Amino acid sequence: MPLTRAHLVGSLPYPDADTTFREITSRLGGHLKRIPDGETGERARWIFWQRAKVASHPAMEVAADEDMARIHQWDGKLIREWELFRFRPGVDPATVAFDPGYAPEAIASYARFVEMREAGALPAGVRFQVCLPTPMAVGYWFVSPASRPDFFAAYERAFEADLAKICGAIPLEDLAIQWDVCQEVLAWEGYFPNRPESYKEDITGMLARLGDAVPEPAELGYHLCYGTPNDEHVVMPADLANAVEMTHGILAGLERSLRFVHVPAPKHRDDAAYYAPLAGLRLPEGCELYLGVIHHDDREGDRRRIAAASRAVPDFGIATECGWGRGDPARAPGLLDSHRIALEGGERRGRPAGIPYRTAWTFSRSPSRS
Repeated sequence: MPLTRAHLVGSLPYPDADTTFREITSRLGGHLKRIPDGETGERARWIFWQRAKVASHPAMEVAADEDMARIHQWDGKLIREWELFRFRPGVDPATVAFDPGYAPEAIASYARFVEMREAGALPAGVRFQVCLPTPMAVGYWFVSPASRPDFFAAYERAFEADLAKICGAIPLEDLAIQWDVCQEVLAWEGYFPNRPESYKEDITGMLARLGDAVPEPAELGYHLCYGTPNDEHVVMPADLANAVEMTHGILAGLERSLRFVHVPAPKHRDDAAYYAPLAGLRLPEGCELYLGVIHHDDREGDRRRIAAASRAVPDFGIATECGWGRGDPARAPGLLDSHRIALEGGERRGRPAGIPYRTAWTFSRSPSRS
C-alpha cells in the first residue's frame, strides 16, 4: 500500500511558532493532517521546565536525605543527575494544586495558527496539534519514589485542568491532542528499579483517563517514546512488542475514539524482526499508525526501515522517532525534506522556495535520488 501521510512528533528547533508553521508548511504541509507549534521557548527541553515548577511549589521540598536521580542512556553513559522532590511533612497531597502552564502556550500559538491559515500561509483542513507530557513523566523524572503515587494524582488533576482550558479556548474540530508517553515506556522496560508491581495497570489506566479527558470531536493520539535527552535512546528497545502491549492496554480502558499512535524505530533497526510485533497490533477503525523510521541524513536507511516495516504492517505513516527540539537546528530542513522524499519517492524539482504544498503525493517504490 502506498505511503501517503506523515506526522511530526512535536518539538522543532525553531525560535517561534510562526517560523515553525512556515517551515513545516513550505516543506511538508500537503502530507500532514496536524501541525504542531514546535514546542518553542521554555518547552524546548520537553519537561525540564516542569522541574522548576515543582521545585518552587510551597507544598514541595528537596528530598535531601534520599539518593539523586541519575539518568543514563542505553549504553550506560551518565547523561545528568539531579535532586528529587517530595511533599513537605504535614501537606495533604489531595489539596495541592499545580499549574503546568501548557494552556497559555497552546492558546497563544493557536491564535497565530488561525491568523496564518486565514492569510493562506497554512493549508486548509489541517488541525492544530498540542503535545502534552503526562503526570508520570514529571513524577518519575523529578519526584521521590515515596511521593510519586500522590504526585501522580495531583499532577493528573493539574493536566486535566490545563487540558480543559485548551479545549475551552480552541474549537474542538480544529484540535488534536497528543499525549507524550516516555517515562511510562521506560518503566514498562524496567528502567526504574522501584516501579510498583501494578505498573502496567497504573500506566494504562492513567493514559486511558487522560485520553478520555479529551472531548470529541478533538482528535486524540499517543506518542510512545524511549527518551532522547542526549539525542540517544535511554533504553534501546529489543522490538515493538512492548509498544503493542501498551497500546492494547490503553485501548482496553479508553472510552472515546483514538485517532493515531506513534512508535519509534531506532536508526540501526532495518530488520524485519524489530517490526514483526506490529502484525499483532489491533487498532480501531480510523486510527492511524505512524512509525519513526525517518532519521537525519539517512535516506537510504529510511527506505530500508520503511521496507522492513512494510513486511509486518501494510498501512502506516512516517515520522521521526522523537521530537527535534533539542537537536541541531541545521538538521531540521533536511529532516522535513526526508519525510517528503520518502513519500514522493524522490526529490521534487522546480518548486519555488516558500510555496506550500497543497496536495498529498503517493509513495513510489522506485529508487529516489538523494
